[in-house]
Amino acid sequence: MTHTIITRQQVSDKQRIQHTADLFGIRFPLNIEPAIYSITSNIATEYEGDYWEFYSLSNGGFYMAPSSDSLYQVSCENGYEGTLSADALGITVCLYAYSHLSFSSNEAFAEICANQYHWLRAYMLEHAEASAILAAID
Repeated sequence: MTHTIITRQQVSDKQRIQHTADLFGIRFPLNIEPAIYSITSNIATEYEGDYWEFYSLSNGGFYMAPSSDSLYQVSCENGYEGTLSADALGITVCLYAYSHLSFSSNEAFAEICANQYHWLRAYMLEHAEASAILAAID
């Protein structure tokens, strides 16, 4: 069995609106983005807003992360407490959001979120902070 490396590519500023519209439609600004910002504020109390980078994954996945070199103290409802880089924080909150939104009553949107969760989780397993992210989302 061969192992396929999942890669990421930053979505350019000019492509951000079109890229997220292609993936999520109107649900991105109405549901996904607000959920991600809310979850971030809830688990990383010192987070006070930032510009977020968008990333496209080679397996079809998508995530966003604060454009920052900061480390964030994170405290999750499952009892996890630790420090995450901005990239790991972005992956964590996107996984939370996708999981939560995968239970939407809109079946098509729920399926999109479920797929995004699994694609992002597959990418995350190769991340340098995978064990911390897994602890935060478990």
